[in-house]
Amino acid sequence: ATAAVTVTQDSLLNVCMDAKHHKTEPGPEGQLYGQCVLWKDNACCTANTSLEAHQDQSYLYNFNWDHCGAMPEKCKRHFIQDTCLYECSPNLGPWIDQADASWRKERIRDVPLCQEDCEQWWEDCQDAVTCKVNWHKGWNWTTGTNQCPKGAMCQKFKFVFPTAAALCEQIWSGSYRYTSHHRGSGRCIQMWFDPTQGNPNVVVAQYYA
Repeated sequence: ATAAVTVTQDSLLNVCMDAKHHKTEPGPEGQLYGQCVLWKDNACCTANTSLEAHQDQSYLYNFNWDHCGAMPEKCKRHFIQDTCLYECSPNLGPWIDQADASWRKERIRDVPLCQEDCEQWWEDCQDAVTCKVNWHKGWNWTTGTNQCPKGAMCQKFKFVFPTAAALCEQIWSGSYRYTSHHRGSGRCIQMWFDPTQGNPNVVVAQYYA
């Protein structure tokens, strides 16, 4: 039984999900751009994907952060970081789930985010404005980019997402789970880390695998 367990564990570690822009295998990328540079030693994203992750209207998903007016930079950096984690991290294996979307076969679900990462995201975004709770679906795509559906009101994040947990858990339909675990505990995934200290998410994936 132990051998079988090891095989299953290994298949959850150091893997890329089967989604729109991911590489099939993680590996070094010399030239990752901007906030994605944290993953350059071992990444599921290409340099091009990392560059696009920083564009307001990127070809990755034609998704527009500024659907209710300009998103403040201090807020946007969290969404860029969230995109970098999703596209580049080889440490999300334990939370990869089947997806029934035409554009990807797999997605992440219930990734345990460190409390600080989630709280800071909410803190920096509470005055940004949006018209939707779940950003995965329900947009008006008639122009080729996401616009607010008819009748949806633009409101500040703090009204749409009254808590940090609401933001992290609802915005991408359950991709993340809010936890009370702290950075460096080995029990939660960090969106932000110092790459010179190594990638703290490796041990987290091992723990949950």
